[in-house]
Amino acid sequence: MSKRNSARSPEAQAYFEQYSGQALAIPEAAQLKQFRIDTRDGFEPYVQRALNAYPVTVEDVEIAGVSCKQVTPPGWSEEEGRCVLYAFGGGAVSGSPYEDLIITLPMAHFAHARVISPAYRLAPEFPYPAALEDISAVYESLLQSTGEQRLVVSGESAGGNLALALMQKLAARGAGLPRCAALLSPWCDLTGSGDSHVFNDNRDPSLNNQWVDVAAALYANGAALDDAGISPINGDMNGLPATIITTGSSDLLLSECLRLARKMRVAGVSCDLRVWEGMWHVFEFYNDLPESQQSIIEIADFIRAHS
Repeated sequence: MSKRNSARSPEAQAYFEQYSGQALAIPEAAQLKQFRIDTRDGFEPYVQRALNAYPVTVEDVEIAGVSCKQVTPPGWSEEEGRCVLYAFGGGAVSGSPYEDLIITLPMAHFAHARVISPAYRLAPEFPYPAALEDISAVYESLLQSTGEQRLVVSGESAGGNLALALMQKLAARGAGLPRCAALLSPWCDLTGSGDSHVFNDNRDPSLNNQWVDVAAALYANGAALDDAGISPINGDMNGLPATIITTGSSDLLLSECLRLARKMRVAGVSCDLRVWEGMWHVFEFYNDLPESQQSIIEIADFIRAHS
């Protein structure tokens, strides 16, 4: 048993002790269909907990030809309310807006925002840049209907990658940027560089290097992993909106989150980096932990303050 980390809640400490160092199911291409089913089933209790906890409306909608989950809090105004475009995680090879109700429901509630989560296409059936094309199409439609002054872009892990790459594309062509962004443990460097890929490998209970290396290869489909479209940490940060980044000291991707925050600040971007001691990759997904809700509340506060 690991030595107790007093920074974690008892619930988070118990989870860390149980799952840190355990083998993770790897998203091998031949077994992806079952992997996706198993992942969804594994998070089903968390989804149901979120559905029972927040008084919001969940609808299936289509935007720019892309199926989306739309989450709307009571009293939200079409004319004045803010809107969050949220990209789910899963290494660009698994996941869906359904699993991400775990995050989009409390985000909609606490930020008092409509949250749109596109069901973007997944690799390897649809490798890069298919997912980015889908996210971009939905954003362009929301830009027309909502306006950049009330738009926010967010996402976790691979979704954080897509959110960042989207903003860089928009900035490069002088298009309307969102008011702010919220990136949860963004997977922004698919080369797997950084110290945390050494000291948090097989320590982070939700992610390891073997997992991300397999997913990265499937997503890139032979393209260079350091290409800025695939690893947006290598892209231009100039002109991006105020951004909050959350991670944890046990996050496999901690290093790239730290490097991303520094690159943003060097470029003059207002970046609020929140590193949660002892927490792991996208710990916000585990909504039975006090840290999960507190982090989403802080993200929601940031969104409300900047949009």
